Amino acid sequence: MIGKGSLRSWAARTLIGLVVLWNLQAAFAFLAAPGQYAPAFELAGVPGQAAVRGVAVLFIMWNVPYLVAAWQPRRNRLALAEALGMQLIGLIGEGFILSMLGAGHAVLRASILRFITFDAAGLGLLVVAFVMARN
Repeated sequence: MIGKGSLRSWAARTLIGLVVLWNLQAAFAFLAAPGQYAPAFELAGVPGQAAVRGVAVLFIMWNVPYLVAAWQPRRNRLALAEALGMQLIGLIGEGFILSMLGAGHAVLRASILRFITFDAAGLGLLVVAFVMARN
């Protein structure tokens, strides 16, 4: 029989895992086809592809505390708190970037709004995981 704490740990692990999968899916898509995504950032050519690949590498790097938290959410609650902080910083930063865009950047604005939606959903999942991982 699985105990209540174990069920909560598995639920937290699943929620964190969803965020990790979303992040890694985006990273690998950006690595595999950067030219497809560069126009969404108003970038083009080799420099645009390099910038998109750079974002992909950052996505992979940022997942380290998420993976540690997913491994054992209750024991590694500090890593989960770090992931929460990172997610919140991303969301606030994207909102700031969006607020600084002038008119005439509809494609870029739409791309940033997708990141905001993605990060807001991820933040929500991580908050629930954090609550479920409490002792």
